[in-house]
This record gives sequence, C-alpha cells and structure tokens, in this order.
Amino acid sequence: MASCEHLETAGSPPAVTPQGCEECLASGAHWVHLRKCLDCGHIGCCDSSPGRHATAHFRDTGHPVIVSFQPGESWRWCYLDNLMA
Repeated sequence: MASCEHLETAGSPPAVTPQGCEECLASGAHWVHLRKCLDCGHIGCCDSSPGRHATAHFRDTGHPVIVSFQPGESWRWCYLDNLMA
C-alpha cells in the first residue's frame, strides 16, 4: 500500500468527542460513519453523512490525516496526497 510523509508521521491524539461527530452532536444531526483527525482528535462524520464534517474539518484546518473511528477498522487517509494506509 502506498504511503506519504503525512501518513508516516501522523499522531494518535485522544478523541475530542468519542461519543460521535462533534458538529452532529451539537446540532442533533445523524451520521453514517465516523473519522478521527490524527492532528487534533476531532471526530467528524464521513462523506456519506449529510454533514461531511471530517472533510469540512480538513478544509478548515488543513489537518491532512484521518483514521476510521469505526470499531474494527484501522485504515488511515491523507487528504493532501489522496492516499490510504
């Protein structure tokens, strides 16, 4: 599987809102799957969710790497290089 500097150096911060997507929890919305930012621990919903908050977080902050926050999944994604690890 391909890799990049961002995936190789990504951290592992604790989840800010382990109970779900930070923005969806605040607004009462629902999500499909969750993603965790490996820069700051933000939990956002995936692009299949109405809010697409994980991608919005990347656009707002520039934090490039997320990890699936779904039980049993451990893949990571770099928005900048469009790579999965």
